[in-house]
Amino acid sequence: QVQLVESGGGLVQPGGSLRLSCVASRSIAIAVMGWYRQAPGKQRELVATITLNSNTNYVDSVKGRFTISRDNAKNTVSLQMNSLKPEDTAVYFCYARYMLGGNEYWGQGTRVTVSS
Repeated sequence: QVQLVESGGGLVQPGGSLRLSCVASRSIAIAVMGWYRQAPGKQRELVATITLNSNTNYVDSVKGRFTISRDNAKNTVSLQMNSLKPEDTAVYFCYARYMLGGNEYWGQGTRVTVSS
């Protein structure tokens, strides 16, 4: 079992920035990591993923504004969010899929609210 603990959410004005972090309870070196979000009344959607060799993928709506990164030494994946918009308001979830066995894990989520 792997625990994922997110931090860094909060209230920010439009145009502002936040940095989300997710710490795993075991090594992420062999895991694909990602961030998803779920806005009120909507389905959970993929925001960004990062592979074992740090290839990244983003949903179109955040390209150029969000950056996902990983630090395997610290078992941490981060999401730098710039130029935030009200439509980025959601609960953000950290995700891990381990390549051995294919087990998937989710964090509890951290809330991001973009509002003036």
